[in-house]
Amino acid sequence: MHRSMFQVYVKDSVKAVELYQLAFDAKIKGVHENEDGSYMHAELDIFGQVLALSESVDATFGTNMQFCLHMGGGNEEKVKKAYEVLRDGAEINQPLGENFYSPLCFMLRDKFGVCWCMFV
Repeated sequence: MHRSMFQVYVKDSVKAVELYQLAFDAKIKGVHENEDGSYMHAELDIFGQVLALSESVDATFGTNMQFCLHMGGGNEEKVKKAYEVLRDGAEINQPLGENFYSPLCFMLRDKFGVCWCMFV
């Protein structure tokens, strides 16, 4: 296998890329634009993992999916920052705090409909 990556389809792909860059200090690895300026395919480096984004079409693939980022101890500030950025307009499943498996965790569905779980 050459590589694996997360792939997500969203409306407003350009704004989603901007949000994820801010939330995760992500770097753009590459972009291919559609004629309307949205992203046919964009790749972000999120803590060494590839998140690929594409502008959503009306087709729906899959159902319940969540991206889980287990950051490990010492990365509390990264988790807090991501929560503060992603929570705007999000549906919060579990606010930032402690749970039975982590001293710092959150779960939410962001304003683009992407589900995230991030913890130390």
